[in-house]
Amino acid sequence: MTQDIARPHPYMPNSVPEAQNAMLAAIGANSIEQLFAQIPEDHRFRGRFDLPPALPSEVELRRHLLRTLAKNESCEENLSFLGAGIYQHNVPAIVDEIAGRSEFLTSVWGTAMSDHGRNQVWFEFASQLGELVGMEFVGLPVYSWGCAAGNAIRMASRITGRRKVLVAGSTDPERLAVIRQYCEPVETKSHIAVETVGFDPRTGLVDRADLEAKLTDAVAAIYMEVPSFFGTIEAEPAALAAAARAKGAITIVGVDPISLGILAPPSEYGAEIVVGTIQTLGAHMNCGGGAGGFIASRDEEVYAREYPTLNISVTQTSVPGELGFGLCLAHQSSYGLREDGKDWTGNSVYLTAIASAVYMSLMGPEGFREIGELIVQRARYAARRIAALPGVEIAFADGFFKEFVVRFDGTGKSVAQINERLRQKKIFGGKDISGDFPALGRAALYCVTEVHTKDDIDRLVEALEEVLA
Repeated sequence: MTQDIARPHPYMPNSVPEAQNAMLAAIGANSIEQLFAQIPEDHRFRGRFDLPPALPSEVELRRHLLRTLAKNESCEENLSFLGAGIYQHNVPAIVDEIAGRSEFLTSVWGTAMSDHGRNQVWFEFASQLGELVGMEFVGLPVYSWGCAAGNAIRMASRITGRRKVLVAGSTDPERLAVIRQYCEPVETKSHIAVETVGFDPRTGLVDRADLEAKLTDAVAAIYMEVPSFFGTIEAEPAALAAAARAKGAITIVGVDPISLGILAPPSEYGAEIVVGTIQTLGAHMNCGGGAGGFIASRDEEVYAREYPTLNISVTQTSVPGELGFGLCLAHQSSYGLREDGKDWTGNSVYLTAIASAVYMSLMGPEGFREIGELIVQRARYAARRIAALPGVEIAFADGFFKEFVVRFDGTGKSVAQINERLRQKKIFGGKDISGDFPALGRAALYCVTEVHTKDDIDRLVEALEEVLA
């Protein structure tokens, strides 16, 4: 029988007492407790966390992780109609093949000599995405669409000197929460007031009268999405942008770039800053990061100088006809000025930018048009079939892309009950938005992309018929 003795954590080298004491001595501290002296006592947790013991061997750890992961149900063995920010799109095998090459996996940073084409691929990412959204300047991606929107609002606030933003009430609630976080609490000196603008309950579109009533000389920007969280396509975005411009406010438009093969780019209807996701451009679904968000604008110094991101530029070299690619405007970021930078940035999704560059080069303009048309056709087919079920209706049926709102008020069942029954049939139903948008009733947001076949949609409708019977 072995004696139970205190051991360092098996996967934390700094938990060895000798290492801890050496680090404390190097900084002149007497104890680890002394490092946290500036934290108020009422902010400290003095109890013990109910954590399981550390698993001492790699074999046990691997077995534990495999058992835990086996509890998940994925979209590989289930038919999924979930969207709302993370979408199931096809990722061609060549995208993973190129993004996984050692030149890119191992050269995130380093000297110019160790670049191995990374900077050029990042430049191609920015160039292609700029062409897609109709803007000339695109920074390297940030963590998510929400982070991109939050950063863009802060950019607009710095440009205008104003401290208020109007956000479309049809914005994804999770994304809106991230925006509020970026706008900071009212007690901070960098606080930006966030006010939502209502949406028409009949169409799901921005309530123009409400927007114009709330537009004042204090508003730095308006933020709207095309398509919206509901999948609706704004009918008169140019009029909304013009109203903002008349008050000196900047128009920020959020987009799913996969829609731009069939929808006009935001630059054509007055957007000055465009943000959105890059997860739909060759990135797999995942949980916990890697989705990626982009910021784009006109190539004007007033905008370029406010980017928090790293940016890529191109120039000629001493060799005639040769081009060189490198980072630019790094000094204004947190890499250059740390806490005095425009905003904080990071590199968690720079590899996703490489995947997106490959995906966009494979698709080309014609590919984006074809996939956009296919998504619209299949989404409308799904909506039409679902709407034919007793007690079911489509909330905003006039115009949508990829996602649409299904209301189950006439069925006598909640969305949660319906989704639970669908899961028993190996189907993930639409996202329950009843709590986030109670005015819509028992509503779910369904998503249909190019991966859904006619048979998939028919299977969903047959399952719904049984569930609702």
